[in-house]
Amino acid sequence: MDEDSHLRSEGDVPSSVLIGQVLLGLKDVVVIIMSRVRERVIQGFTVFSFVFLLLWLAAFLYGSFYYSFMPKATFSAPVHYYYRTDCESSTSFSCSYPVANISLMRNKKHVLTFGQAYQISLQLEMPDSPTNQELGMFMIKTTCFSQDGGQVASSARFSMLRYRSDLLRTLRTLLFLPAFLSGAAEQQQLLDVELFSDYTDDPYSPSATAVIEIMSNRVQIYSSQLYVHAHFTGIRYLLFYFPVLSAVVGVSSNFIFLSVLFVLSYMRLLLRKTMEPEQLRRTGRLQEMRENLTNQQEDEKDFAAETNSLTGITEQPDPLHTNSTYLSQTEPRLQFGSSTEPQNINTLSQDEIDEAEAD
Repeated sequence: MDEDSHLRSEGDVPSSVLIGQVLLGLKDVVVIIMSRVRERVIQGFTVFSFVFLLLWLAAFLYGSFYYSFMPKATFSAPVHYYYRTDCESSTSFSCSYPVANISLMRNKKHVLTFGQAYQISLQLEMPDSPTNQELGMFMIKTTCFSQDGGQVASSARFSMLRYRSDLLRTLRTLLFLPAFLSGAAEQQQLLDVELFSDYTDDPYSPSATAVIEIMSNRVQIYSSQLYVHAHFTGIRYLLFYFPVLSAVVGVSSNFIFLSVLFVLSYMRLLLRKTMEPEQLRRTGRLQEMRENLTNQQEDEKDFAAETNSLTGITEQPDPLHTNSTYLSQTEPRLQFGSSTEPQNINTLSQDEIDEAEAD
């Protein structure tokens, strides 16, 4: 009975040990997997951070280039006319031509970019009145002045209302009578007058103000607006009319350039790290060779000193003259015969140092 219980207990022990070993193995596997997952997560986060940083820098560079390279596409300003009314003539209310002064600067900066072509036009909102119909053609003169008051450019254009017969005007009035009565529409005409078709500002004398003069004292105007449109060509044309494609190409180009620059810098750092141990080993070899050479030179000096001392002993009178003479004749021969080896070793060591420095 005791033997059976002992055998049963011995059979139970290996099973528990096996379960413990399996659990320990599973624990090791889980630890290894978790460590690898953590390494992959850290590597992925690092790569994502670098990619995001490079994309942000690429977008920032493209935005800076676009903001500095692209001028303002459109510019508009209301035109307010003034004229004299202190005349004694009864035929006209105004004694002078309507004149307006428009500033071409915003926030103390010039609106027009140097070297960029612009189209400058004037929009007139005029009533379809008998006075304007009888007026016929009238001239519009525009003069641009610099900040110091010098004239930069000038132009003169004519305009007039569109002709409408009495029958057409009556039919139109009857057709739009509800709109006219409710105020949703008015009997007016919009005239677009092109003042400059291809105006380029002078970089040495940029335009600061524009003076518009309507050369008629009988003209009637509701309101007026000045428009400046930029005529883009080349890269500016692509950037303005294809903004999404230009942004994709620009950001991608900057990203590729920054990535190549980063990779080259990283490779240079790795090469420097790999070259440092080899340089240290080479420096250690050179130092060891120099130490060996120094030790050899010191041994030669000690050997020469011992030889000189032995030679001096043989020259002094000694009772044992024969023995000392024999020793002085035999030992120096042997020692001088073996002195060629340090010289050869010295020469070889110097050659090895030169070869190591050349490598």
